[in-house]
Amino acid sequence: MPKKRSGGGLSPTQQAAKFLGVSVLAGAVLAGIALPAVGALGLAAKGSVEGFDALPANLKTPPLSQRTSILDAEGGTIATVYSRDRTVVDLKDISPYMQKAIVAIEDSRFYEHGAIDLKGVLRALNKNARSGEVSEGASTLTQQYVKNVFVEEAGDDATKVAQATQQTIGRKIQELKLAIQVEEELGKKKILENYLNITFFGQQAYGVEAASQRYFSKHAKDLKVQEAALLAGIVQSPSRYDPVNDEAEATKRRNVVLNRMAQVGDISTAEAEKAKKAPLGLKVSKPKNGCITAVKNASFFCDYVREVFLSDKVFGKTRKDRAKVWNQGGLTIRTTLDPQAQASVQQSLKDHVDQSDSVAAASTLVEPGTGKIVAMGQTKPYGYGKNETEINYSVDHAVGGSNYGFPTGSTFKPFLAAAALEENVPATKEYPSPYDMDYPSPIQTCDKPWVNDDNYRVENENESEVGPYRLKEAMAKSVNTYFVQMLADIGLCPVASMADKLHVHQGNGDKLPQSPSALALGSVGMSPLTMASAYATFASRGMYCTPVAIESITQKVGNKQKSLEVPKSTCSRAMTEKTADSVNTLLQGVVDSGTGKAAGLSDRDNAGKTGTTDERRNAWFVGYTPNMSGAVWVGSASQKVEMKNITIGGVYHPLVFGGAVPGPIWKDAMTGALAGKESPSFHLVDIPDEDKNKDKDKDKNKDKDKDKDKDKDKDRDKEKPDDGNNGDDEGFIAGLTDGGTGNGGPGGFPGGNLVQGAGNGPGGRR
Repeated sequence: MPKKRSGGGLSPTQQAAKFLGVSVLAGAVLAGIALPAVGALGLAAKGSVEGFDALPANLKTPPLSQRTSILDAEGGTIATVYSRDRTVVDLKDISPYMQKAIVAIEDSRFYEHGAIDLKGVLRALNKNARSGEVSEGASTLTQQYVKNVFVEEAGDDATKVAQATQQTIGRKIQELKLAIQVEEELGKKKILENYLNITFFGQQAYGVEAASQRYFSKHAKDLKVQEAALLAGIVQSPSRYDPVNDEAEATKRRNVVLNRMAQVGDISTAEAEKAKKAPLGLKVSKPKNGCITAVKNASFFCDYVREVFLSDKVFGKTRKDRAKVWNQGGLTIRTTLDPQAQASVQQSLKDHVDQSDSVAAASTLVEPGTGKIVAMGQTKPYGYGKNETEINYSVDHAVGGSNYGFPTGSTFKPFLAAAALEENVPATKEYPSPYDMDYPSPIQTCDKPWVNDDNYRVENENESEVGPYRLKEAMAKSVNTYFVQMLADIGLCPVASMADKLHVHQGNGDKLPQSPSALALGSVGMSPLTMASAYATFASRGMYCTPVAIESITQKVGNKQKSLEVPKSTCSRAMTEKTADSVNTLLQGVVDSGTGKAAGLSDRDNAGKTGTTDERRNAWFVGYTPNMSGAVWVGSASQKVEMKNITIGGVYHPLVFGGAVPGPIWKDAMTGALAGKESPSFHLVDIPDEDKNKDKDKDKNKDKDKDKDKDKDKDRDKEKPDDGNNGDDEGFIAGLTDGGTGNGGPGGFPGGNLVQGAGNGPGGRR
């Protein structure tokens, strides 16, 4: 016996057969479209129910794309992002006026017919036959829902969208068959709910909840009759009836809906007339989408989270798969961002460097032992205008950063020291450390030896810096020739191995070149996140933890929530505790009395290293406490600005170096980020000072060098006394040589203008 639908009447199959019969007799199918001799799906004009039944009847309904919320570690919203602005709601959370209005204007016999409205088809056939063209359609609300499912599934694929909306016999027949299936499986109320959640209402609003918020700044359940009529009227042509851009046209359309509601008995004539006299009452909320709208100056962190999602295979095998999940949305992403740390970093950057300055600054803070990124900021905000950028200076190119990162200068030296200590070089090791010297040659690499065929040379900042030095003093003063001699002693391979263990790599993802300038003097580019994470290894006594930005993710699919797997930090031992403790002791000396004294914190154990590169194009300070590590970079993303005689943040600097601008930024950022938090201590080791009675003849040249120009266009990280840049008590001369121009120096960058943070990069001097 034929199956009847709920409420009596013909079953969907009977209706389909009857409909096809009527269509064949009239020479048309669906919506009054003339049926050719052979239809698009091979259905001949004589038609057959068998051919119709052979069509697939399984509508695969993708989950509706929704908003994604990105939260900080405390649950506060950072940003809302979406492919389509939609919030799925139950039918009970949609105003009854809205339900009635959409049915009245789109399919007034919705509750009386099945998937196909036969009366509507006949009416359309008759009218279209008389007019000689397709002037009226007969799609039911169910058929419209099916079409919207195709559009939703197409996503942003223009070709698929065109296929989903094309006016062909084949598509119409397929739409019909699937509408029958939907009617049988879902029932009227669920179809109406789904339709109201999937439909586009203009102004980037998908679904009635988003539309209600966009036009009236209220929930869909609170819509009044005239507001519901306005939204229902938009659906037919969102651009034509857009109330924001054409209030008069939208008002006419709203009134048509109100009249129709009165005609079908949903409201009285008096109610309709009263509603027609009411103003539109718009209270428009502009679309707020994307990381550019992030609060807490966290746009770049937000974008980093997105890039991590799109690049990490935990979220899908291919980038296309991951993008599909991201665009699907409905995600609640809880991140590692600490609001206190983020606010402190951004305030410190703002206090020291202006957005309009010719250089920029970026800073990232991470938590040792967990890899959690707790803050990420920069002085050029996210945007597309003047003094704005889309480039995240804190991260690698693969996740939205500069092409190559930024040369790090002497902040690389602790990695060399750690490698040497792991090779059992004593912390009291002494080298002659002359003022200048040829790069030692040959130096063993992991493969064939590096040979100084081009006679590269390395110098200290001035002629008074003459050894011998031990490691502790050489680190505090950042003596170039000392570290080059140390490199020659242990070879390049142990340093390259240490860099790998610390995940220290170039900003473009490549490994560091095995050359003296790269592995002793920081001539290649890296990101602040890479540096902060590597230094965090010292703080955690030798354990390196990969950086992570995401704590948890839940996804709303329909009305259900599910948890997604997220990337976890992987921790591994990069060096012994003794080596890490020794480096901590060495770098504590840098902030106590060395080149980083201006950056030192007075209320807790801390350590760090300064760095300034070739022609003062980059200045760094990377430092840490036992429970937080941070890196600060200052420079020009294009690497064109030499920071000499320059005003930064309203302060004039004859020469910029790591201890002067990045150092104070780090100090202020860390002070605020750590306020109220515990103050653990380092595990220090005893590294004896040099024999003060030993005549090292270090002062013989000081007087004659006092008035010399201290800027020799090479890597510097010393503080200059009495120059307004917080010169330290030891009167260290500004800068140290970390190498010469990268156009030919060992391990330097290629020359030319490498935009987005590439630069010429320092190499070795000839």
